[in-house]
Amino acid sequence: MELNPQKLYGHFTEGYALDYHTVSSKPKEYAKKIVEAKDLVTGKLVKVEKEDKDNVIKWETAYTTIGLEMNHLKYWEESGRINLIAREAATFLLNKTGWKIDVIIPVPPSNNTRNFQPVVELAKALGSICKLVVELNILKKLKSTSELKDIEIPEQRREVLNGAFDIRQNSLAGMNVLLFDDLYRSGETLNAVADVLKNKGNAKNVYAFTITKTRIKR
Repeated sequence: MELNPQKLYGHFTEGYALDYHTVSSKPKEYAKKIVEAKDLVTGKLVKVEKEDKDNVIKWETAYTTIGLEMNHLKYWEESGRINLIAREAATFLLNKTGWKIDVIIPVPPSNNTRNFQPVVELAKALGSICKLVVELNILKKLKSTSELKDIEIPEQRREVLNGAFDIRQNSLAGMNVLLFDDLYRSGETLNAVADVLKNKGNAKNVYAFTITKTRIKR
């Protein structure tokens, strides 16, 4: 699979996404609205239906190869794609980064009511291939952040994430941690978790690793 790795920057030692999530995305369909317009024959004002260019209801999106795999896994729950994605991630992690990893910690899911959690399943598959411990219980999520993707203002994102994660004091002392997520948007979640892993968990290094990265920070 052809990949275009993207460097990630934040409150961590180093970070990468395997590729962008999409190649392009453009409006395909707009919502309708009723407006008044002058009738060309009578000159009277009449009500007509018009596209609302400020309200897109359908997008035409082209994905990268790995982005398409992730889209089917994340939104269609096609679990058969896990091994392929994990193998690509493991190949990059082992051959391209040079990171010395002691443990993989996936970012807790934003919606913990789902029966199928792509981040968790990918982390377990990645750990199995790389022969690394995957720790699913050491990082605690204290409040919901499911609304985060709908917030565009960075300060508001940070407010939602404030106090959202916790870990036992010094539980990662001297360890090199791979902080794993499926999709990088604004980076605020990775920053918030990395801060907890370093400042309270006392991790030696935190490396951020995601499968894809959005082209815009939202």
